[in-house]
Amino acid sequence: MSMLHTAQKLITDSSKRLGMSQSELETLLALDHFHEFTIDLDGQQLQAYRGQHSNKRGPYKGGIRFHPNVDADEVRALATLMSIKNAVVNLPLGGGKGGVVVDPRALSDSQVEHIARSYVRGLADHIGPRVDVPAPDVNTNAAIMDIMVDEYAQLTGDQTRATFTGKSLDKGGSLGREQATGRGGYEVLLKTLDLLEDGDKELTIAVQGFGNVGYWFAALANDNPRLKIVAVSDSRSMLVDMDGLDVQAVYKQKQSSGSLGEGAVANDGIFGLDVDVLALAALEDSVTTDNQAEVTARYMLELANGPTSYDAQVELDKRGVVVLPDILANAGGVTVSYFEWQQNLADESWSEQDVNDKLRELMQSATSTVVEHMRSNNLSMKQAAFDIALTRLK
Repeated sequence: MSMLHTAQKLITDSSKRLGMSQSELETLLALDHFHEFTIDLDGQQLQAYRGQHSNKRGPYKGGIRFHPNVDADEVRALATLMSIKNAVVNLPLGGGKGGVVVDPRALSDSQVEHIARSYVRGLADHIGPRVDVPAPDVNTNAAIMDIMVDEYAQLTGDQTRATFTGKSLDKGGSLGREQATGRGGYEVLLKTLDLLEDGDKELTIAVQGFGNVGYWFAALANDNPRLKIVAVSDSRSMLVDMDGLDVQAVYKQKQSSGSLGEGAVANDGIFGLDVDVLALAALEDSVTTDNQAEVTARYMLELANGPTSYDAQVELDKRGVVVLPDILANAGGVTVSYFEWQQNLADESWSEQDVNDKLRELMQSATSTVVEHMRSNNLSMKQAAFDIALTRLK
């Protein structure tokens, strides 16, 4: 995966800036544990994994994906990246990742439930509220987490429901989780603009990717009189109005018809729009050396995982584009997962306002630390974020 190659290069660069030896870097990147087992599904043996990178800062934390392309190396790398993301926003959590090599879209609900319960049985001795706290990821959701919570409770008697996050609200999930990644990115952007003295200007924004994360970011930004959403795109088209889009109306249109509506054009020009902020909420490796020169925005907000290739990042840095890095900008999701875990352990249920207020405080505090480090060490924002994370993991 290009995203993992980029992360590896960024980590290596950071280790050199921090004066780490090769052996120190290898020790930092080594997983604490790697669990591999099989799940029997109607006679077919499915490979299953759980990587646990580091619990130096707290329990392992990270998603479980059900996908045919899951492999051991990807799980190891993504577990490491979760440690880095949790460290940069200063959560008392380590990194974990898991998966099963399967396409759940080709299975019945009962077969998916069997896989979910079998996965928990295979890991029951290695997870727990104070040990490893998985969450949903690709092709998993709240319903699957609910099943896993039930299975873990049957196996262990645990009633906290704190071993898994991303659950349904009536099963111990947290209010504010659906909006968390988009809201976290919004808070990171606001704080960065304030610190870089652009906070009192009216800025235009284009959003690449109009799914859950892109929509919630755009909706929040659109309610801010200082910010104006002038373009959104999905996988098929782009809608532009330099006077400002009605984000709610566009999203309703997309939900009802699957398209962005009348006036949509080909989506290949969004990077070149004359805007102040380009928000990347689509796929990894969206900005490459082939198209980075098209980006004219002063700020690029990485809401997706790994949307910018390493070589493109180097060129953007040279041109002075401020890239708000994914390990900070999209950490709102894991942050609210952390809040869900706290609520479960304390047998509490926080109001949505409480969750949002805590998210704002944490994301803005992390952003301030990254920007201060960036300025005092003459780094890019992405370099500063990785340096902070690696320092906290040493």
